[in-house]
Amino acid sequence: MSNKLQIEIDHFKSQPRNFRILIFVNMIYALVLPVIDTFMAAYIMRSTHGDLTKVVIYQLTIYTGIPLTFLLNGFLLQHFNIRKLYSAGMMLSGISMIYMMSLSELNVVGLAVAGFIMGLSFGFYWSNRDVLALAITNDSNRNYYYGMETLFYTIIAVVVPIAIGFFIDSKTTPASKQSAYVMITGVVFGITVLASVVCFRGTFQNPAQKKYVFFRFHPLWYKLLTLASLKGLAQGFLVTAPAMLILKFFGNEGALGSATSIGAVIAAIIMYVLGRISKPSDRIKIFAAGLLLFAVGAAINGVLYSQLGVVIFILMLLIAKPLMDLAYFPIQFQVIDIVSRIEKRSEFAYILNHEAGLYIGRFLGAATFLVMAKYGSADIALRYAVVIIGVLQLCSIFVGRKIIAQGKIIMPESERQSKEEVVGKVAEVIA
Repeated sequence: MSNKLQIEIDHFKSQPRNFRILIFVNMIYALVLPVIDTFMAAYIMRSTHGDLTKVVIYQLTIYTGIPLTFLLNGFLLQHFNIRKLYSAGMMLSGISMIYMMSLSELNVVGLAVAGFIMGLSFGFYWSNRDVLALAITNDSNRNYYYGMETLFYTIIAVVVPIAIGFFIDSKTTPASKQSAYVMITGVVFGITVLASVVCFRGTFQNPAQKKYVFFRFHPLWYKLLTLASLKGLAQGFLVTAPAMLILKFFGNEGALGSATSIGAVIAAIIMYVLGRISKPSDRIKIFAAGLLLFAVGAAINGVLYSQLGVVIFILMLLIAKPLMDLAYFPIQFQVIDIVSRIEKRSEFAYILNHEAGLYIGRFLGAATFLVMAKYGSADIALRYAVVIIGVLQLCSIFVGRKIIAQGKIIMPESERQSKEEVVGKVAEVIA
């Protein structure tokens, strides 16, 4: 066992320095993500007496701020080092939480402002994270990179939700619970500062500055935008759906922490092993497995709509989401590699445009919930919107296969060539 562990450690050390630093930065910031994704929804529900629509409105304002910040980030990269913008994104998440905690009443305007600030945070974080990940990885080590990230994310997801959930539950009065959220916010801000300090240890370079706003793209790129929109459907409100379901059926943050941690250990092991041993040719299989797990879990929750149904859904979601991400991001980056060279454009142009595809899906996902809640009820929306989106997302399997077939992204190990040779061959095939 110790020999195998040492082999894995040596393999990690063999990666480029910036590769390792980016992993460490994202590992530290991962401590914040469970708080943002889950406990902010719980805080809103607690403060608004269970108003599910306000949770979705908050989430929608976050997703509105993200693409706008991607656009702004392209301009700022001409004037500021990418490390500063990446660090600003992480720290803004703490500022958004501080602002929300300062509100005496969580009305729609206050939630919209807090959500928009969080959207700025995510916009700076994800746009620069994608630029850096694209720059420091190649097609041969991207599965490993995302396997490593997922390993850390899921291990942290075991500890943080349980610790925070029981910390909040240990408080017995509304005032003490409010103070607990304030203390958590302070810790979150401190963690974002630490992640920013580590970020500055890297020698990350800004991307080559070219025009980055375009409205016409290669046909292969439009297929990826379709895939991005389908991915965004689930993000529209499923980031906060687990919190809404658990607080509805279990009623406390301790149960929320426990339930979101149960499947994380299994997911961590699966993701690391897959990231370490899987090949580019395995991505569509991994992607399909994640989509099917998600759809089945959503259907079970819709049929049972009970404590048991919620637990099964969240366990399956904990495994399905990283499976989808492990396959999706390398496919996205490989398409960017190809079309950016065919069209001779900045890679950031595609990272920016990709966010527009995600936003369309996110908006439709959130709108589905809000419409069903308005014309039916919050229970109907929470029960059936998840099922609708889970079924629609199965279309991603067919879209993903078309992308791979058209772009010749997946190549047998024995035929793997340099990136330049692959791009040249794909350009000839598509032309």
